[in-house]
Parts: sequence; C-alpha cells; structure tokens
Amino acid sequence: MTKTPRIFGIAGWKNSGKTGLAVRLVEEFTRRGYKISTIKHAHHDFDIDKVGADSYRHREAGAHEVVIVSGTRYAIMHELRGAREPSFEEILARIGPCDLVLIEGYKREPVPKIEARREASANREPLAPTDPHIRAIAADHRIEDTDLPVFDLDDTTAIADFIASVTGLPPLS
Repeated sequence: MTKTPRIFGIAGWKNSGKTGLAVRLVEEFTRRGYKISTIKHAHHDFDIDKVGADSYRHREAGAHEVVIVSGTRYAIMHELRGAREPSFEEILARIGPCDLVLIEGYKREPVPKIEARREASANREPLAPTDPHIRAIAADHRIEDTDLPVFDLDDTTAIADFIASVTGLPPLS
C-alpha cells in the first residue's frame, strides 16, 4: 500500500456499464490481493440513511457530520447544507491508504481512465475523442476509428491487467 494511491477512472454516459465494470474490477483486484478503494460521483441527490433511523434523525436535526460506527464498518455522512460540492482532490484526500482508487464518474477529471460504452445507452456520443486522459475503451459492440486499445466490456481480467500496467501497480509477491 502507498500513502499516495494510484488512481484510475471509469467514465461513460448513464447506463454505459460503468458500475458493473467497477464492481468486477474491485472483485478482480481484491482477488489478486490488492487493497482497493472507490469513489463514485452522483449527479443527483442521494441518501444512504433510512428514514427514522437514529443517524437520519441526527442529520435531520442539523448535524454537520454524522458518524455511524459498528464492529464491522463505519460511515461518515457530511451534510453540505448549501456549501459547495467538495473538489475531487478534497474527496481523494479523505481516502485511507490503499493500492488503487477506482473512480466511477468524474468523467472530466484529469486522471487516466477507461471509457465504458454500451450499444443500448441512450447517449452514445464518444468521450474519447475530446478527452486526452482516456487511455482505452471497453465496449459491448465493435469500435472503429480509434487508436486506443479496445476491450470487451466483460473482459475484466484484460482490463485489470491494462489498469495495473498504466498505473504502475506493482505485482504482489
């Protein structure tokens, strides 16, 4: 593990296969023995708390941060309450030591990333031609007119090998 983890992103439009690819990559890298963290950017309001739970009631009462701790996990919920959304760098700084941080979303951040594409996506406009940080494409259909490496969206092993190579992730002994 390194104090400054390697970072790799998964970009794409809604329903392009980003989440499925991210989950499979976490499973693959974890299977290989790496400690993986993820950051997911949501373009909408979300809630991870249940209405009526004690932590929900704390937030509703006006708490700035609510920390829930148990013997198996902890979570910190930070209410922005009108403040600006934290920058990518601010969120990254809160991640504990790990080998690799996989980013889902944040498609405009200047980090190396793979573009996920699905033929069934409503928006099929390619991101790669205008984003120099996209290093490869993972798709469920034939891709032409690119010099980038193209992977089958479901070829998790090959995509993980590519990410390890691009980020310089050292082999575990």
